[in-house]
Amino acid sequence: MNSSATVSTSSSISEFAAPDLPLRDDVRRLGALVGEMLAEQVSDAFLEQVERIRTSAIARRQKGETTEHLAQRLADMPAEQAESLIRAFSAYFQVVNIAERVHRIRRRRDYQRQGSAPQPEGLEASLRKLKEQGVDLAEATAWLARIDLEPVFTAHPTEAVRRALLEKEHMMVASLVNGLDDSRTPGEAAIDAARFRMALTAAWQTADSSPVRPTVADEREHVGFYLTEVLYRVMPVFYESLEHAFNEVYGSAPDLPRVLRFGTWVGGDMDGNPNVDATTIASTLRAQRHAILRRYQGELKSLAGLLSQSTTLVGVSPEVLQRVQDYQDLLPEAAAKARPRHADMPYRLLLDLMRARLQATLDETQAGYAGPAAFAEDIALVLRSLETHRGVHAGWFAMRRLDWRLRTFGFHLARLDVRQESSVHARAVAAALGDADWANRDATDQATRLAGAASGAELLPASEEEGNPRLDAVFAALSEARRLHGPDALGAYIISMAHSRADVLTVLALARRGGLVDDNDQVPLDIAPLFETVEDLRQGPDVLRDLAADPVYRQHLAARGDTQMVMLGYSDSGKDGGTTASRWGLQRGQVELLEAAQALGIKLTFFHGRGGSISRGGGKTTRAVDASPRGSVDGRLRVTEQGEVIHRKYGIRALAVRSLEQSLGAVMVSSIRPRPPEPREAQWRQIMDTMSQASNRAYLDFVGAKGFMDYFRTATPIDVIERMTLGSRPSRRLGQDAGLDNLRAIPWVFSWSQARSTIPGWYGVGSGLAAAVDAFGEDAVREMGRDWAFVRTFWDDIAMVLAKGDLGIAALFSQLSGELHAQFFPRIEAEHALTQQWLLKLTGHKSLLSHDQRLDLSIRLRNPYIDPMSLLQVDLLKRWRAAGREDDALLRALVASVNGVSQGVQNTG
Repeated sequence: MNSSATVSTSSSISEFAAPDLPLRDDVRRLGALVGEMLAEQVSDAFLEQVERIRTSAIARRQKGETTEHLAQRLADMPAEQAESLIRAFSAYFQVVNIAERVHRIRRRRDYQRQGSAPQPEGLEASLRKLKEQGVDLAEATAWLARIDLEPVFTAHPTEAVRRALLEKEHMMVASLVNGLDDSRTPGEAAIDAARFRMALTAAWQTADSSPVRPTVADEREHVGFYLTEVLYRVMPVFYESLEHAFNEVYGSAPDLPRVLRFGTWVGGDMDGNPNVDATTIASTLRAQRHAILRRYQGELKSLAGLLSQSTTLVGVSPEVLQRVQDYQDLLPEAAAKARPRHADMPYRLLLDLMRARLQATLDETQAGYAGPAAFAEDIALVLRSLETHRGVHAGWFAMRRLDWRLRTFGFHLARLDVRQESSVHARAVAAALGDADWANRDATDQATRLAGAASGAELLPASEEEGNPRLDAVFAALSEARRLHGPDALGAYIISMAHSRADVLTVLALARRGGLVDDNDQVPLDIAPLFETVEDLRQGPDVLRDLAADPVYRQHLAARGDTQMVMLGYSDSGKDGGTTASRWGLQRGQVELLEAAQALGIKLTFFHGRGGSISRGGGKTTRAVDASPRGSVDGRLRVTEQGEVIHRKYGIRALAVRSLEQSLGAVMVSSIRPRPPEPREAQWRQIMDTMSQASNRAYLDFVGAKGFMDYFRTATPIDVIERMTLGSRPSRRLGQDAGLDNLRAIPWVFSWSQARSTIPGWYGVGSGLAAAVDAFGEDAVREMGRDWAFVRTFWDDIAMVLAKGDLGIAALFSQLSGELHAQFFPRIEAEHALTQQWLLKLTGHKSLLSHDQRLDLSIRLRNPYIDPMSLLQVDLLKRWRAAGREDDALLRALVASVNGVSQGVQNTG
């Protein structure tokens, strides 16, 4: 593509602030490279067609034209040609996304080189803020022991980039990062460009998604890529950054405890997924153990080459020599493989024997390590000897890196959560008790009848009906996993759609029947009710009080350190009640749960079930922590990370470190020096109650209108999404109808994002704002939005959702619904206008994103490529439906368009 064409891709120079001019240059250069690749791989004529469509899309935006002219140009295009065009635009997204991520690395390096001020939201900036607030080294050190940051990775059916493509993206990123080094020669720069083009072209020749629906094992491999290829590598850098920050701010650094670990749902999330069961639980834990021990073995091999100290030149602690002898006796075959010329290198000998012992651990023989503590003891032995014998700069730092990795990943890599819906448990209990009316009984009666089975005084009767054998196998697998992998390998047992204490006691009863008990006859499991509807969030404090008052559960809680985990569902609360009611229900629910827990004398750990889109709790973690209720973090942050979010935050090593630093810094600031009580918050809560109620009414009136589900299913590509091989889990709960209540939140949000109306993210907000202003006055509502971080963050998120939508294109999707278009789309337009009007008026912003120029520019960089793909999707969707929804070239082109729009819009699921 010629340079003049790609200049318009990055818009005019004046739109880029000075620090971002290198990004403009990268986008222009990479856009030209994409053009060259398309001409080579398809044809010059194809490239010219792509350019004509792109410039038309830009002109439409700049001149405020309707979509008709561009839509006509794209109509009735052969499916194969449409698919090629969509993939071409997706290729541009890929390089723009990569350029933006590498630019974040550039900005980080600029801060580090300048040294005049730490990068905002980094660890040093956070510690400096705490120091200014009176936190000394002793207090900061004491708090470190209480910090527990745990990102939990889940499978996400709106984005699961194939591993082959992830690896090529890493090649492209590495080539660009090399270019940040000003000392690179022209020849080296040419090699970097060639490598980038090689990876880009290979990606073009690789299908975006597999034609086969991924298995749980495929999803596990996908998440494992980030854990083993990215996070394993950067973990020492994360801790070294924390150590450096302490040294810079306080002049010294404490011995750092573990402040970070990881969790996963892949292989344990049974809710609505028949492919997840006891077998996947066992195989996942075994696969994760294998992956992390292989990583340790590889690192030990490298360390053995480094720690080649000879006893003729330097001292070695007697304990190391004795450990070598002990392991030679324990592992005679491994000892026999040692080369005689290494006999005077005890560190090398020990590390090789440790590697052999890890192999014995994998083989599950008696010579293996009993657990990570024994391996940690060997590492500590080497570290002490090196420190004692002038080895700090001769391998101690490298050995400490292994120690930090072990603290983080153990022998399990990531804690496996298990999740199941409450109704599945209830049906199993009903069958076991032979009580056909069990589901209709009062929750108090259910709890009373479950008391004996939950306490262990009796066992729940066995049954071969209603999933009982499957649940027994699950708890037996958890018991065996605890024996094989240790207690750290298991996370929480999460109950979806939890409504009462009976739902929690049911899990205790089932666990005991399945054999999951420890030596003290307790169920060694954190049981976390998931409050995921607006009503469940409202009832959450009462459920907590009921649980604490139950003698059986209180005994269980005491064995768990009087700490209760509660999971907060952002997805279904938003789908069922609208985004304002969801946000406020979650905020108010945390406050009320905290008050109840404090009165009961128990500690709470909130587990935030966030998704990628704003309507599912997406957004920057730092802002979410800052906006959370006072005291709700208290050193602990457990949050789900899904598909596109995982890729954005952890896809590149340097950005993974930055993301983790931001999260830790936010947790430390919020925990150690929470914001002071706000006397105005009492009135603000009243305003939010009014806003939430009005917004909820508007939302429910819209989605509850007659014919709405027919409108949804025709005005969005939900039928395409349901056919796509995105994830192993169905789009709605098994055996349920296609109603809104039974539709999962991810395809609900994803469909509206594809249709470019993003309704779940904003519908009802305008009605809520208008009602609040009417009741309390414009000044009061404006003051609340300015001074309350919770509302300020919420409004910023709504502005982003509105900015990413396009009602002109949404109207074309809506017209696919036929007569329903006239019924529903005017309501969408009216609420959209009301929301934007009040948002701008109350914030004082001239445009939706005038306060965030980088995001505004990022969206405008993408629009010329998203718009044509959306218009092609409308045309293809109409033709595919008319042809009977066959699995043909039209569907393949539609799938490509869904993937492309998702990659371009981001925050989609």
